Amino acid sequence: MLKFYRKSAFFLLALFTALTTVVTTGPSKAAAAGALELYTPYLEWSAAPGETVSYSIDLINRGSSTASAGLSLETKAKDWKYTLTAGGRDISRIAVKPGETQNFNLELEVPLQVNKGRYSFTLKADDSSLPLIVNVSEQGTFKTELTVDQANMEGHSDSTFTYSAVLRNRTTKKQTYALQAQAEAGWDVRFKADSNSVTSVEVEPNAEKSITIEIKPPENVQAGSFNIPIAASSGETTANAELEAVVTGTYEMQFTTKNNLLSTDIRAGGERRMDFVVQNTGSADLEDLSFSSNAPTGWEVSFEPSTITSVAPGESKQVQAIIKSSDKALAGDYVVSLNASSSGKSAAADLRVTVKSSVLWGWIGVLIILAVIAGIYYLFRKFGRR
Repeated sequence: MLKFYRKSAFFLLALFTALTTVVTTGPSKAAAAGALELYTPYLEWSAAPGETVSYSIDLINRGSSTASAGLSLETKAKDWKYTLTAGGRDISRIAVKPGETQNFNLELEVPLQVNKGRYSFTLKADDSSLPLIVNVSEQGTFKTELTVDQANMEGHSDSTFTYSAVLRNRTTKKQTYALQAQAEAGWDVRFKADSNSVTSVEVEPNAEKSITIEIKPPENVQAGSFNIPIAASSGETTANAELEAVVTGTYEMQFTTKNNLLSTDIRAGGERRMDFVVQNTGSADLEDLSFSSNAPTGWEVSFEPSTITSVAPGESKQVQAIIKSSDKALAGDYVVSLNASSSGKSAAADLRVTVKSSVLWGWIGVLIILAVIAGIYYLFRKFGRR
């Protein structure tokens, strides 16, 4: 019987030791590992190529002792870059007190050259894991894009055609782009960025630059449509666009008298009517012509008619200028400037006007001279006998 009790005691002691070992070793480690939990409210995001997806991650310790874990991100996707940060610094391992939560950030950079689709990632903190999904909304590219807001412009030959363009760098590196235009001889093409004339621009990766293109046609350009290819090229990539300038015609005008004589005479306080001709020597209609003048003080100038609706190319129309000189105008030469203006062109004619003395004053002068002679004659007759 004593031997039986000894064997039972020995068995109980061995069983107690085994249970103690299990409690203090295996189960405690499993409990510590399972006590960590990764959490974020947003498990699936949509993003475009080149964008950065940011996650705010909580690591929760549900155990009874401080736990630490190494952080990593597992994925089969290639060329994706990620960073784990906390407190503004990169981290790779984190510790959490029992019953507390530590927060850190995960940033995922979507590659520029990536296929459209659904990409899976697994964030791990030792044995704890968190599945994440990024939906790439469009096909990625490794190229440069040059887009023009309004590629077609219309104007007359004196116009400056102004286009607005956006240059996008869809590559992974900063690019320096040379800006070029293939225009016909005589066309003036200028590129502007940030209000400055430029021949090249720098654009950061996945960034864009606004560019203004100003185009002036040559003076002798004919009416028509003109295509002007432009390009932005670096050592690795090139983008092209095409601009269209529609020239409606040239605006040219002649404004002179019917006999091309730009001189006349007038008496002080008198009136002179002169016939002028407006001739359209361009290839576009001259519309809404009006007339104005710049005359000496006290002079009056009017036109009949005062306006002309339209003058077709090669056509001439007549207008009469009515000039009235001042009553106080002294004899001599004066200049009267006459102007014809349309919406696209203007022309001026400088008229030399000679003011002659009034006939009345001439007769008054003659009478004064005769009166003086008569007075002298009377004095000689009267006092000469003495």
